Amino acid sequence: MPYTKEVHSRYTHNSLVWVDLESPTHGEVQSIAEEFGIDHHTTLELALPTTKPSIEFYPTYAYAIFHFPALRHTHQTLEQEIDFVIGKKFLITAHYDTIDSLHKFSKVFEANTILKKETIGNEAVELFFYVLKKMYRSVEHELEAIRRDLFAVEEHIFSGKEVEMVSALSRSARDLLNVRQTLESHRDILKNLETEGSLFFGETFTPYFRALSGEYHRVYSHCVRQMETLHELRETNNSLLSTKENQTTRILAILALFTFPLSLLVGLLSVESVYNPIMGTPYDFWIIVGILVVTATSMRWYFKNRGWL
Repeated sequence: MPYTKEVHSRYTHNSLVWVDLESPTHGEVQSIAEEFGIDHHTTLELALPTTKPSIEFYPTYAYAIFHFPALRHTHQTLEQEIDFVIGKKFLITAHYDTIDSLHKFSKVFEANTILKKETIGNEAVELFFYVLKKMYRSVEHELEAIRRDLFAVEEHIFSGKEVEMVSALSRSARDLLNVRQTLESHRDILKNLETEGSLFFGETFTPYFRALSGEYHRVYSHCVRQMETLHELRETNNSLLSTKENQTTRILAILALFTFPLSLLVGLLSVESVYNPIMGTPYDFWIIVGILVVTATSMRWYFKNRGWL
């Protein structure tokens, strides 16, 4: 049979074998390690998540650890780890959560195997290339979702919802920061893969490693552009918020300029004193009201001529 699948998701295509381990047990990892001649250190690394991405070359295989952002999925963390053991005719992937892109790719690989298509190739390096390329495309989809969020934020900013957009911009900033920090850890791995990988696997696969570096830089540039857009939107939103706050402060200051002199005038005119020329006279209330109206009108005319209104 051209295609077989076991408990730990084993796929075969001609002489190429791909074993995909999801949250593997120590026994399962040990069994796979014995089958493919995996070093004891690598076996221990495969069994548990690792916080530090890296790549190491052994006599018969290369061991690489990549972390990818996972922002738009129901996962426990904001990033996911994939470990790759790349031999000549076998590829082992280990991850500790369901990775949608990897699951979709396995279906494509399965279909190509059944249909006997040769689009993926017969070498483990080629399979590794297509898996990693699929993962970078998934990161691109994450960035595209953030771009749509920023577009919606831009529309709301100019519709008078500056205050509500502060939290939306903060969420987008958090997501972009997570994507950028996760991607930055790939730079050294891909650089080593492009230099040492060509010596280890052969010059034939140099174009694959260069293409992976190209995919990485394209996605990373996309992330940087989104961060620049976010920065401009945040600056614009802050400017509009400052303008709105200044207008509110200006209105409050003008109200204070109106109310304080009028309150002082009312207080003075209502003082009960024998020398008060208004208190006790006929229509004293209306006289006070008239004085206040004339004073307020004069103040309004003065403020308007000075350009304060």
